[in-house]
Amino acid sequence: MTVPVPELLARLRAGDESALGNLVQVLYEELHRIAAGKLRAERVGHTLQTTALVNEVYLKLIGEGQRNYADRGHFLSVAARVMRQVLVDYARARATKKRSGEPQAAIEWASSLDVEGQVAAQRVELLDLDRVLHELAAEDQSLASLIEMRYFGGMTAEESAAVLGKSVHVVRHDLRLAQAWLRRKLRR
Repeated sequence: MTVPVPELLARLRAGDESALGNLVQVLYEELHRIAAGKLRAERVGHTLQTTALVNEVYLKLIGEGQRNYADRGHFLSVAARVMRQVLVDYARARATKKRSGEPQAAIEWASSLDVEGQVAAQRVELLDLDRVLHELAAEDQSLASLIEMRYFGGMTAEESAAVLGKSVHVVRHDLRLAQAWLRRKLRR
């Protein structure tokens, strides 16, 4: 019998360390879907596998020590941030190999920054995206968090709105604003 997510979150907040493993198990299919979508958008021949990415996210969540997830959406937004960290660390390691002359190293690409329904695909180096996301966070942390949730977590505008406590209309507006800001910075 599967324990409901709200109950697992309450147990986790109360200090039950096993609840995190149970929570990841309950949300595994969703985390796997998010990771698969993220990796599908990466370069051909990407050596990081979906299951490995989910496992890395789980290990980082265990080590992170944060246990005060408000709800399912908040947990997934934190998982999106951790997924970003894993992918950026992986890209940095590959870039280091490339500089050392190893033939297998290749640039890690991020897919389009566009929201669903828009066509203009713009491929961006993952490390460049990470750099400008840090710049965006310095100016407006909520916009940077929104990009993490959308791009790295695959969260919809509705899910992001629930996590941020904003209307869907405001989230969509903020997402367009953040994407325009990122595009402008990435063109430089």
